[in-house]
Amino acid sequence: MVTLAVLINYVDRGNLATAAPLIQDQLHLSAGELGVLLSAFYYGYVPCMPATGWLAETFGAKAVLAGGVALWSLATLGTGFVGGFAGLLAFRILLGVGESVAFPCASKLLANAVDVGRLGIANGVLSFGYLLGPAIGTLLGGYLMARVGWRPVFWLFGAVALLWLLPWRRARIGPPRGAAAETAPPPFAAILRQRALWGASLGHFASNYGYYFIVSWLPFYLVKARGYSITSMAAIASWAYLLNALGALVMGFASDHWIRHGRSPTLVYKTIMGVTHLSGIACMIGMVALPQTGSILALFAFELISGASYPGLFAIPQIIAGPAATGRWVGIQNAAGNAAGLIAPALTGYLVERTGHFELAFALGAAVNVLGLIGWVFMLPRIAPLDWSHESMPGVHP
Repeated sequence: MVTLAVLINYVDRGNLATAAPLIQDQLHLSAGELGVLLSAFYYGYVPCMPATGWLAETFGAKAVLAGGVALWSLATLGTGFVGGFAGLLAFRILLGVGESVAFPCASKLLANAVDVGRLGIANGVLSFGYLLGPAIGTLLGGYLMARVGWRPVFWLFGAVALLWLLPWRRARIGPPRGAAAETAPPPFAAILRQRALWGASLGHFASNYGYYFIVSWLPFYLVKARGYSITSMAAIASWAYLLNALGALVMGFASDHWIRHGRSPTLVYKTIMGVTHLSGIACMIGMVALPQTGSILALFAFELISGASYPGLFAIPQIIAGPAATGRWVGIQNAAGNAAGLIAPALTGYLVERTGHFELAFALGAAVNVLGLIGWVFMLPRIAPLDWSHESMPGVHP
């Protein structure tokens, strides 16, 4: 059910990117305005995540997740009624507020229920869900938009998302595993003091920059810069997103296999993160510099390889923070990581509007991978559970 929720999450947040060429023409928006709209989701998403992590640990992840799904579904449905830039901006921000609950709640639930040796596949399945969301949303949304327009697609997807709440009411959430139930949650200050938090946050930002740059602008790039039709764009983008999801699922199994056979989580996850960022530099350059066929192959390679890093984005904090602090840790880390969503779409729109081309935008996407290497490989210390017991005692510090 949690995987289905994040799949719906990514279908709904990606609808605007799929509809961007149609919305731009119908509402007469500039590339700069379109970039602001593609970033507007994160104006609500990023600031709310630390708070939703606290809400998940205080009132229960199940109830908080349900409230978020209801809010973002209504925001998606309402987007289909807007008549201009201001209305789109308001509903995109509201969508971000609703969707901010997803990963703090999901990580809290997984950290409570799953052992370290199974977190890779648990997060691989979760990643498969949210990475499959853009594939489904782009393929189905692009097909429907080409035939009935973009507004009915938003109405349909928003209404269907509300149906998730019906089976979720019956889901049963068990108590935390093992000794987790006896560990008092550490204060926010103790979490903020951890070097691992800031290394993971910088690495998460770099991972998300490439992802959000592609997922926000790929439909527009394929149609306007490479000359594909809406239906051809939808097919190419959907295959790319499917490869992204498959990369995450396969690496979830592989990382758990290596850990259960004696490799340390530190070696496994740092190697995966380092290799994906090095590959990202080459693939970003290839997407814009190569001819049409080579560009698509570079896109597919980027999506497959970068997908391998996504189980680690949340398995790493779940291992380090543990059930006692995962909700707030992921709230902070995911907020920092998703600051890329505030920057990448809007900055890309600015660069495209000023230059008329995508070369600088792709060059910047390649360069940001260096930050990922610094965060995941050099700043992040050993990936092992922290002992929070002394942090819950007032006046006692490590």
